Amino acid sequence: MKTLVIVTGPTASGKTSLAIELAESLDTEIVSADSRQLFRGLPIGTAAPTPAELARVRHHLVGVLDLHDYYSAAMFEEDALRILNEIWTRSDYAVMCGGSMMYIDAITRGIDELPTISPATRAEAMAIYDNGGLEALCSCLEKLDPDYLATADRSNHKRLVHAIEICMEAGVPYSTLRTGRKKERPFRIVKLAINRERQQLFDRINSRVGTMISEGLEDEARELFHLRHLNALNTVGYKELFAMMEGKMDRDTAIARIAKNTRVYAKKQLLWLSKDPDVRLLDPTQPLMEQALRFIK
Repeated sequence: MKTLVIVTGPTASGKTSLAIELAESLDTEIVSADSRQLFRGLPIGTAAPTPAELARVRHHLVGVLDLHDYYSAAMFEEDALRILNEIWTRSDYAVMCGGSMMYIDAITRGIDELPTISPATRAEAMAIYDNGGLEALCSCLEKLDPDYLATADRSNHKRLVHAIEICMEAGVPYSTLRTGRKKERPFRIVKLAINRERQQLFDRINSRVGTMISEGLEDEARELFHLRHLNALNTVGYKELFAMMEGKMDRDTAIARIAKNTRVYAKKQLLWLSKDPDVRLLDPTQPLMEQALRFIK
């Protein structure tokens, strides 16, 4: 049976380095499961693999989309499964690397069949948020799908907008399309994550933000400033620097806010990991490759 090795976990935990070493050891390729590394033009802010890393191992789904392109977890499921089947014609193993929770779930559990969202519907749903904020989104869902709203995270505007999009496009409540049934996969899955102590992880995040700034994140954001309305740029790192460029906060505050918001995101990733009994945790004080290969073999 073919084996998919998933290297996941919070941002800055060391996923990329471990995934590359594993792919080299297993003589295979890497499929990225990072929802922002998909887009071209964001190498610093998304901590995308460097040219040297890309040269060591073939990567898939890195820098393949234009910033204007629409993409979803369902589209990722379809693309990733197709790529995995191609890789498995060359190897018994494939490596997936990333911390985008919905993307990992899309591969391991599957996504319910949902309609493709048209640009017009997407614009209409986003306009609700732009004009009325979270309150308007919740009010809309109270009418379209109160069952979904009852269990939704009312502070996550992306999830709320997506639910409205589905309701509008399908013509039925989003909740009626969510089966929750896990799809069976014809391959073995081994999930790995580096179990760093929380303060160490936060220190690594703070250090990474400093490195991104020194590598030119501000220049990267400045070149993208005119596109700041795009969903692909509605993410930590760019949002704070755009706010700085708009005069809403000073530079030191923006950089500190990037680190803080990245730590908040890492906490969400850790919570997600804690609820997944299938994840094998690696001790960073011991040789990572040795542990990982033991779980895989």
